[in-house]
Amino acid sequence: MSIIHTPRRTLIACIVTGMACIAGPALAQAAWPGKPIRIIVPFPAGGPTDITARVVGQAIGESLKTPVIVENKAGGHGFIGVGEAAKAPADGYTLLMASIGTMAINPKLHEKIPYDANKDFAPVSLVVTVPIVLVVNPQVLPVNTLPELVKHLKANPGKINFASAGNGGSSHLVPEYFKYRTDTFMTHIPYKGSGPAISDVVAGQVQIMFDTLLTSTPFVKSGKLKVIGVTTSQRLPQYPDVPTVEEALNMKNFEASSWYALYAPAGTPPDVVRRLSAEVDAALKQPAIIKRLTDLGAVPMGGSPEKLATFQRVEQEKWGKLIRDAGIKLE
Repeated sequence: MSIIHTPRRTLIACIVTGMACIAGPALAQAAWPGKPIRIIVPFPAGGPTDITARVVGQAIGESLKTPVIVENKAGGHGFIGVGEAAKAPADGYTLLMASIGTMAINPKLHEKIPYDANKDFAPVSLVVTVPIVLVVNPQVLPVNTLPELVKHLKANPGKINFASAGNGGSSHLVPEYFKYRTDTFMTHIPYKGSGPAISDVVAGQVQIMFDTLLTSTPFVKSGKLKVIGVTTSQRLPQYPDVPTVEEALNMKNFEASSWYALYAPAGTPPDVVRRLSAEVDAALKQPAIIKRLTDLGAVPMGGSPEKLATFQRVEQEKWGKLIRDAGIKLE
């Protein structure tokens, strides 16, 4: 039997190399963030998902002392942007600002989608919930109350159009549910995002939209749109004189809000996910951020990754049941 003697210098080099291999990931995580972070928004600029990402992203960037860049990857019911985020390196430098539509509704409404909402992402934090208001263009739809709207819809089946931010989002599903509960009919006109949709309502191309306060509030304040109902269980402080759907139509259990949450690709180091979650929490406690979001009608939330994961499962069950019970299908 022969004995191979390893030179001392070679042995030391091997040990150092091995230690570097083991320590490499830890050192990389400790150095995070060492370059700009991007937040993918799967919808066009100007919509509620985009607004939320920019407000929170700026605060996170200032705290981490690194640029946070929002990239709009719109199209395909949000599939393009979400799909890109799902395939991004799990290194903490690519995040996703997702919505109720992309993470709770799409998985239940579409037979095939290019991502798994529960497996392809690491939940970071629920950022905001956003009440939904029923807005009309008073120039093309002269109704002032929900009972008047229902009466008008029954008298004019198929003649009234509602805009949505695209197939599968809350602005699509909530009016579908409204149609189901009121036995009325409206034609769905999907857009590539809330911004283009609300713009056409303002322009009179479409008469009505179930929209978030984030995008509709400026137009309501300017008098271009009118709020005639809210889909929350309680009246909103922004519109204390506007009744809920439940009370205006004597309808039980009609409640819906939109929401936006931050995710990272699955496999992102847990310590990075925790740090991001803590940064979101800290941002949502800043008085300036709270005021900016609440002025737009959003409710700052925050919370742990586990809280978001549980919330997402509950929302998927809720909207999945609605889709089944109401027989909602894509046109």
